Amino acid sequence: MLAQRALENWAKVSSQAVLEALETALADTKIAGERYRLVEMLGVVQDKVARAALIRIILNTDETEHVRLAAVMALGDQPFSDGIVQVLEGLIEENGPLADAAQLAVMDLRSTQVSALKFQAKTEGLTIVQFFLHANIDSELRHAGSGDTGGIATLLVSLGDALVAQEHQTSAEPLAASASVLPRHRVLTISRGQLHEPLDDAKALRHDFSGHKYARIPLIRGAVPSAQSWPLHLEVRRGLRRILKAAGRIDAMHLRMADVGSFAAFEVAQELQIPVVFTVAPDPHAVIESMDRSSELTRENFGRIDQIQHFWFRTWLVEHLASHAAHTVYFPRPNLNREMKTLLGRDLSAELESYTVVPEGIDVNIIHRATLEAEEFACGSSGSEPLRELRQLLERLPEKRRGLPLLISVGRFHRIKGMATLVEAWAGSDLCSRTNLLLVGGNLDTPSPDESEQLDRINALVAPAHQDSSGLILSGHRPNGTVARWIAAAKVGIPHYAAASGVYVCASVKEEFGIALLEAMAAGLIVVAPNSGGPASYIDHGYTGFLTNTQDPEQLKASITEALRCAFEERTNQRADDARQVVEANFTIGTMADELSRVYAKVKQDHEETKRELDSIL
Repeated sequence: MLAQRALENWAKVSSQAVLEALETALADTKIAGERYRLVEMLGVVQDKVARAALIRIILNTDETEHVRLAAVMALGDQPFSDGIVQVLEGLIEENGPLADAAQLAVMDLRSTQVSALKFQAKTEGLTIVQFFLHANIDSELRHAGSGDTGGIATLLVSLGDALVAQEHQTSAEPLAASASVLPRHRVLTISRGQLHEPLDDAKALRHDFSGHKYARIPLIRGAVPSAQSWPLHLEVRRGLRRILKAAGRIDAMHLRMADVGSFAAFEVAQELQIPVVFTVAPDPHAVIESMDRSSELTRENFGRIDQIQHFWFRTWLVEHLASHAAHTVYFPRPNLNREMKTLLGRDLSAELESYTVVPEGIDVNIIHRATLEAEEFACGSSGSEPLRELRQLLERLPEKRRGLPLLISVGRFHRIKGMATLVEAWAGSDLCSRTNLLLVGGNLDTPSPDESEQLDRINALVAPAHQDSSGLILSGHRPNGTVARWIAAAKVGIPHYAAASGVYVCASVKEEFGIALLEAMAAGLIVVAPNSGGPASYIDHGYTGFLTNTQDPEQLKASITEALRCAFEERTNQRADDARQVVEANFTIGTMADELSRVYAKVKQDHEETKRELDSIL
């Protein structure tokens, strides 16, 4: 990625030299992966010789399909010409990926002739873009917990729905009785997708962009783990530019991750003059600190690990995005300013006007409904399909294990989420004989490299053939509605299969806030969580939950044991009611939407004022 960016910058001042180097390199290599990168780079050289080279590659049937696809998409970055469109329209008449790519390239070429401002009058409410590349996000959250599709996908769906459901006002000030109410916001949530999907997305946005819509950026060679995705920079940037132009006026783009998606999105936002709101999290800073404490990361091995995790570049990226965003957002922490100064080197006391502390939130209504269903199921009703499915999973256990309380954990199967560490603490202690462990998440059929690493560790601790007999249940990823019902069932119990008053365990290395933890608390479960990051701002240690060093299996085991003891000894609902009250009073998705609406309105207002000032000067 860095090499491509260097070549792109050089091409602006010396296009001929870069073009000659690319053509020479293409002539010298037959390796498909290398040719793909070189062809992709031809698209950023604005030159008729580059266009001719791309067309030759497209028409050369001896080239691999991926290389030809790269050439087709690269043509979309060139200046509009009838000749290029004619070549692409010839491909559109065929079926298959090349035809899909040609349609997208034609859209890119024609978008340079269309001003996005023509869409400005379509809505009076705010138009907000949420973007997270490393997920397959849809309104049903069908992929939650699989691969890199974690809690952020759940958050973006719920938040987008909450934003469009709001009534809002004409100014960024708190809603007053006399304030005029405007139409609802529009929200566009963008993630990754297949080659054929973005064309439908763009057409749909131009036809009707109202409410909460979803759009996908095509990844020609498919999804890859986040740490390996930096070479996707050019195609992500191109795909995002296409979607944003189709969407029309955008009032703010909210970015949350220090990854290639946010890096590319920030560049597109600058190009299209869209103000950016950035949620600042100490990632990878907190991971580095945690690995340093455990001696997993040392001065001697930092270079080798950084070659995989890109800590050095990502710490720079966090600072870059935070420093250049129109507004920054932080998660609450018990000692926010001190921790941000320690981890990020940022003194928040000097940026009071440019940041806002906004806690994440959940849809408590989903948990309420799930709890009612679980209670009815425990009383003998037929129950919903998700609850019957959980009972079927528990039926696989031997008779002697039925009726034990559940330890439940929900999340991606990634080293940071600590699923294997949790199994280690559970399997190596008397917890194994006293509880059953339900891990919800991961793609068990076609695991990613990160998922495979965790599954290999788990299988080494408890062999797959003995997992049922040992009380270890790996369910794979499930939709958010199913997860809510299972969490509720862990609290309420399932007669003859699971005792009431289980415990929710988050064994993450670090947790910036913790959506699943909030859902568990809203269901009344006692929780176990990492003692670093956001959970300490809402968990009452020793009462609603236990904060612990989740990287130490012994400390994790001790905290789970204590949580089970407290759950077993409870004789009233007071503690569960208090936990629910904490969530309902402070951490609902509606509260989060209200806070962010004020941020977005202020960002839009400031952006428009700055534009008016510049226009008056120029």
